[in-house]
Parts: sequence; structure tokens; C-alpha cells
Amino acid sequence: MEQRPTAPFGRVLTAIITPFGDDGSVDYVTFSRLVNHLVHNGSEGIVVAGTTGESPTLTPAEKSALFRAAVDAAKDKTYIVAGVGTYNTAESCESARAALDAGVDGVMAVTPYYSKPPQAGIIEHMTAIADAAELPMMVYNIPGRTCTLIEVDTLIELAGHPNICCVKDAVDNVPWSLEAINALPEGFAVYSGSDGVTRELVEGGAVGVVSVASHLAGVEIAKMVTATIAGDSDTARYLDGLLAPLISALFSEPSPMPLKAGLSAYWDSVGSPRLPLMNARPETTQAIGDALAAINEYRGS
Repeated sequence: MEQRPTAPFGRVLTAIITPFGDDGSVDYVTFSRLVNHLVHNGSEGIVVAGTTGESPTLTPAEKSALFRAAVDAAKDKTYIVAGVGTYNTAESCESARAALDAGVDGVMAVTPYYSKPPQAGIIEHMTAIADAAELPMMVYNIPGRTCTLIEVDTLIELAGHPNICCVKDAVDNVPWSLEAINALPEGFAVYSGSDGVTRELVEGGAVGVVSVASHLAGVEIAKMVTATIAGDSDTARYLDGLLAPLISALFSEPSPMPLKAGLSAYWDSVGSPRLPLMNARPETTQAIGDALAAINEYRGS
């Protein structure tokens, strides 16, 4: 990759949570309010029904309704990317067609989890979804959750598909990711998929981040990405350090448990996660509050 490519869905995307009501049903009203909150706080794109949105516990009908709700709430002010990937290729293709009907701007497909397919199977799976969606598509590489790494040669082959334009890299191995960025074809975009390594990956040529922490500190994350791309390393490193305690707290328990606790405490109630996830511990919520206090002090300075 000779130069940083265009960011197909903006520089900062938020992997949005799915709010639930007291009865466990999707709270579409709060979801729409949160979309607008994110749009006004640094998010240029929103990923709906990804891992952070508890996609494994959402029904196909709920996902489709969330895609439509996001499009309606965004009103063309931000990119909407629909999380459509599962470990079932046929179901993923059906979800991609539903996302297309909902009017989203793109789709994201995670590596098939649990089944641990070979690289050839990953290629066929992603190709089928890309063909079904007929939309720009992000591939999601997160071996810590799926148990399977999308290898660089596989990414290079997928990049040849006219609809597959980028990868969300949550490999959590910075040297590997930097080598991948350099090996990928010109024009194929890499997004950091882990808040804790965003600055390093953007320094190495990534175009931005699909963030969790941007629910609570989107403006600061956007400033850090902008500073990094501009070569303002002092500002970027300062903001990276400022954000580090928040990111640590948000991933101290399985995500999105801490994030939902933080939003309910410091934004508005978004409900509990669906089982098998649970409410975060009180000390996790306190750690998020402590981190936000430092960020708020920076905002007031």
C-alpha cells in the first residue's frame, strides 16, 4: 500500500450498542437518540448489529429493524454500515439483502466464528455476502473472538472483489497489522478495530477506526485520528494517553458489558445486555467515571 487510501465510511465509525428495555426487547427510541448523539460527537459512520451491538443475540427481524432505524435516524448525516456476518453463509447473505433493502451505505461481515473454516472457505463465504449485498463491504478480522485469522494473502484476494473495499483489523498484533497494511493493494482501506492500537495503526497507514470508546469520547478520538494523519504526533500521543484509562475500563470485562454500564451511568439508560452477557461490576462503572472525569477536565481546559 503505497499511500493512505480514501476512507470509504469516514475516519471514525462507532460500533453502536443495541439498547434494550426492561423486558429485554430492543429499545428503538433510545437507539435512534444514540445514533444522533454519535453523529454530533465525532462519528462519521455507525456500524449497526456488530459484536458491540450483541449481534449473536439479535433475531433477523431485529437486525433488519435496526438497519432501518439507523438509516432513518441518520438522515444522510453519517454512513450506516450493517453488520450482516454470521457463521452461516446463507443467513449472512439474507441479512445482506435486508440491509440493502433498508438503504444502508455498506455492510460488514465478520470471519465465520466457531466453525473455524479454512482460508478458502473464508474467501467463498465473504464473496457470497459481497455478491448478495451489492454494496461496499468491510471484512472484519478478529481472531480473538472467531478463533480464525484472515491471513494477508486471503485479504489480498478478497480485495480484488469490486464490492470489498476495506478491513476492520482487530487482530491485536500491531507488527502483523502494519505488515498487512504495507502488503495490501493500493486503495484497499484498513480500519483499526481496537481502540487501544488506533494511533499506531493510523500512523502506519490505516484510514481510521471502528471504535467502541467513541460512544463516550468520540470528539477526542476524532481529534486523535486527525492529528495522527496530519503528523501532529505530540497531540496524537497526548490524546492517546488521555483515552487509555477509558479504553482499559471499557475492556476490563467482556464487551459491551462495561460500555452499557458506562452509557447508563453517564449518558442515559440503555438497559442490560442479553444473556449470556451480564451487567458489569460496580467498580468497572466507577473506573469509567474516573476516566471520563479526566477527559471532561481536558474538555474544560
